[in-house]
Amino acid sequence: MGRFVARRVVGMLLVMFAVSVLTFLIFNVIPNGDPADRMAGKNSTPVQIDAIEKEWGFDKSLPVQYATTMEKVFTGDLVSYYTQTNVAEQIRRGIPRTFALAIGAALLWFAMGTALGLYTAIRAGRWSDTLVTVLALIGVSMPVFWLGALASYYLGFKAGLFPNGGYAEIGEEGLWEWVKHMILPWTVLATLFIGVYSRVLRSNVLDTINDDYVRTARAKGLSERRVMIHHVLRNSLIPIVTLWGLDFGAVLGGGAILTETVFDLDGVGQYFAESIGTLDVPPVLAVTLFGAFFIVILNTVVDIVYAALDPRIRLS
Repeated sequence: MGRFVARRVVGMLLVMFAVSVLTFLIFNVIPNGDPADRMAGKNSTPVQIDAIEKEWGFDKSLPVQYATTMEKVFTGDLVSYYTQTNVAEQIRRGIPRTFALAIGAALLWFAMGTALGLYTAIRAGRWSDTLVTVLALIGVSMPVFWLGALASYYLGFKAGLFPNGGYAEIGEEGLWEWVKHMILPWTVLATLFIGVYSRVLRSNVLDTINDDYVRTARAKGLSERRVMIHHVLRNSLIPIVTLWGLDFGAVLGGGAILTETVFDLDGVGQYFAESIGTLDVPPVLAVTLFGAFFIVILNTVVDIVYAALDPRIRLS
């Protein structure tokens, strides 16, 4: 297991280096033209462009430009030329809000998807299975921004059951107020994934339920509940864990942008969207790079968890 983890970590570092090079090329080289001009923004002056060119080393070789860019990103010495604020501070301010949204929604869609998938597999072919299938398809088909707008208007503004957007700090307004502000965003973001996970798990369980080792477990006299949970569900969850890791990384890497914007959570995703709207290059560069890094790291963690669930994976 140790050798497997070491291989995955080395592979992760190589991928992160490749991602950093690719991100640098996309922002500074591939678009053609003067990168200092793009970074300075719409209302820039020749003096500002010249200062940015010298600060970022755009008048030097590409390796020097890459090293300067990475140094600015990772030392926190990155400033928005549109708002004149430190990018690292803005990201640190928004990270707790984005993590709160992503973790809560991810736990919700994993729990609900697993429960519904197992339930529909057990009752395959019955009316309840058909009903959950229809609801899952409806959930997958609804855009997040549309569902979020409906939930915010009818459940927040009209009915007053939940706050109509915004974020509550736990230390200032208390745990319950924080939960009330997050219930709608969690539910809206999780709705899309619950349907997918329930259908994938249902298919996995139905494929596994008649395998030889499951029949052997039943022949030994184990209860049906123990067979389903300890034998069928455990093996059926392996692809679900992989899918969950990929989706969770994608949500943190930018998939929560629309949800944050609709509910005005003021997280990293909303900061990213606002920076794109103002063509503010430094924040977009930093968030893109950190989001890609997080996805790579999370995929490595998922591979390790996958290997812990199925020892055969360690041989690959």
